[in-house]
Amino acid sequence: MEKSKFSAVATVEGSEKWTASNERISPIYKRPHDIRTNFERDYHRILHCTAYRRLKHKTQVFFATTNDHICTRIEHVNIVQSVSETIAKQLGVNRQITNAIALGHDIGHAPFGHEGENILKDYWRKIANTEFWHEKNSLRLIDEIELLEDSKGNYNNLNLTYAVRDGIICHCGELDQNGIFPREKNIDLKTITSSGSVQPFTWEGCIVKVADKISYVGRDIDDALALGLLTSEQTRILEKIFQEFDPKSKKYSNTQLMHKTIIDLCKHSSPSKGITLSNECHEALKKLKAFNYQYIYKHKKVEAFKKYVALILCTIVDELLSLYDGENTFKNLKSMHARYPALTVNFKEWLARYSSTPNSKYKRFKNTKIYHLDDKNSYDLAVLEFTAGMTDAFAIKIFNEIITF
Repeated sequence: MEKSKFSAVATVEGSEKWTASNERISPIYKRPHDIRTNFERDYHRILHCTAYRRLKHKTQVFFATTNDHICTRIEHVNIVQSVSETIAKQLGVNRQITNAIALGHDIGHAPFGHEGENILKDYWRKIANTEFWHEKNSLRLIDEIELLEDSKGNYNNLNLTYAVRDGIICHCGELDQNGIFPREKNIDLKTITSSGSVQPFTWEGCIVKVADKISYVGRDIDDALALGLLTSEQTRILEKIFQEFDPKSKKYSNTQLMHKTIIDLCKHSSPSKGITLSNECHEALKKLKAFNYQYIYKHKKVEAFKKYVALILCTIVDELLSLYDGENTFKNLKSMHARYPALTVNFKEWLARYSSTPNSKYKRFKNTKIYHLDDKNSYDLAVLEFTAGMTDAFAIKIFNEIITF
């Protein structure tokens, strides 16, 4: 199989998109003797941010507080990085960019997976009159919420490169596209209005987009099998579909699925054809995805889980929304401390970091101030974004705190 087919169009120094890909919102401070590239610095900024750490306690598909072997959001992210790097290495593109995009692509996910996202979508429409989708929220996090301490001890926004920010908001792997090409122009990423509507700016971003789907389809099946969710008849249907990948196989294997899909993609992709699978492999992957939707994502236990998620998140959001009292909001929160210690401490900290406050404790926070407590709509947005950042475990803790007398 031919190697480095994309080396002539990779995002490397001297390439057509190099300058735009390296752009940051503001200049980044320099350190003496730094051996990292711009994109490696992005990778480490994501790796050390709190939103990345929280992924280990966020649902991928199955709520798994008592099962250590079910995929969480952080494991999914790491699998996407592994798949992306394997493909990027074979095709000859910039692995530093794919690594950074893959590591950060899901940091904007709400607690409790896609169901948590669906609950918050309803609030976003009613309160903010806009759409909530995790790719957009990921961009919001890396641009205006996640902070790192700089060499002077001040806290600033992450300030990532354009290529990485672009790959994160454009990563949606849900769509059944084949033959993906990067778009030509760099655009204002905040003008993107819906998930999957814009292709990534770089070939590296396109690779992560496909790697995302390769990574989740098979792993979700692994988890369903481990949890005993599939009947014997459903398992036979699965094995029949899987034989389209491997005619000699008598049993479904995610490792074999990923191997064959990656090899197929590397074999058939080219700058003229795009990042593409063979028609046979693409159709088989679509059938597996359809299988997941029919037998896994709509399983009765998953449906029961959705009701549980709605109760938790609606209770938290509604309670926080009720505490608004203009400039007296901090006093309201303080007065509720005995009743809601974890909720009030953490939410007060959130408001103080991201809204203007005279408290000297926050003088080192040089980040963009995004909330204004004299504006109810701004406060409501703070509530939604605070809730969206929670882990499953923290949301449950806060829910229990609210309902306990």
